[in-house]
Amino acid sequence: MIPLGEIERAREVLDGLAVRTPLVRLDADTDGEIWLKLELLQPVRSFKLRGAGNAVLQATNGDLAGGVLTASAGNMAQGLSYVARQRGVPATIVVPEHAPQTKIDAIERYGGRVIKVPYDEWWQAMVSGSYPGVDGLFVHPVDNDRVMAGNGTIGLELLEQLGGFDAVVVPYGGGGLVSGIASAVKATRPDVRFFAAEPATGAPAAATFAAGGAPTAVDYTASWVDGSGSREVIPRVWEHASQLLDGAFSVPLDEVAAGVRLLAERTRVVAEGAGALALAAALANDVGRRVVCIVSGGNIDTGVLTRILVGETP
Repeated sequence: MIPLGEIERAREVLDGLAVRTPLVRLDADTDGEIWLKLELLQPVRSFKLRGAGNAVLQATNGDLAGGVLTASAGNMAQGLSYVARQRGVPATIVVPEHAPQTKIDAIERYGGRVIKVPYDEWWQAMVSGSYPGVDGLFVHPVDNDRVMAGNGTIGLELLEQLGGFDAVVVPYGGGGLVSGIASAVKATRPDVRFFAAEPATGAPAAATFAAGGAPTAVDYTASWVDGSGSREVIPRVWEHASQLLDGAFSVPLDEVAAGVRLLAERTRVVAEGAGALALAAALANDVGRRVVCIVSGGNIDTGVLTRILVGETP
């Protein structure tokens, strides 16, 4: 697990940058209670500000001499660009070519330089922690202890906001979010169960669980659920996540769309696909009587949202 002391240190570092997001109960026809942790209300509309902020704010001036670099589908890119601007250093972001324009526009608005590449090239930048011709401190969106500690501050808030919850469902992109939150919660509440939610278009954590824990690659298809889903688990992060997770769900895209629509109708919250994954998984599976769903982000293209609200699956 990520040490609790590192997560508590991250909360101090993030004071004044990341906000303490609300936890609200969903009005839904379910046997138990579903609570929504609204991380889409961060200044960059996703939880990624916590991890990016903790990594960059703890870096030395020497570390940042060449600026910062990451590989991201959009949300980490925004968080990193946002905090890099505060530190007065340049940010370069390698994004996959299917990244939504909404996220690319936001990256550039926060001052980040975007390099759009094919998915395989983007994944190689993610794995190698570098990109040819670009200097700077590489801040991995997932496989970085300070990033995971920053994510863990969500868990500290959950413990203060709600007593007696049974389970937490977390969208799974690479495992850094669940590793951080579960480390914080399980340090004092080891009985709480954690579940990952992935889109059916790329669900390696679910496939790995089904295979008895042996890392299992899957076919991946890019979709409008761009903040989650991949071909394979990231080995070092999976070492964290596999010890903290009790299961993983592969969620069909029509159920994710229904989750986005339900959030808009019942809470007036606009979530992106990855942000609605946890709710969609909780509604379709029996995970507990009092369940927290992490609504991780709200950066969704207007056209995609419009189609969902009229009952379509993009």
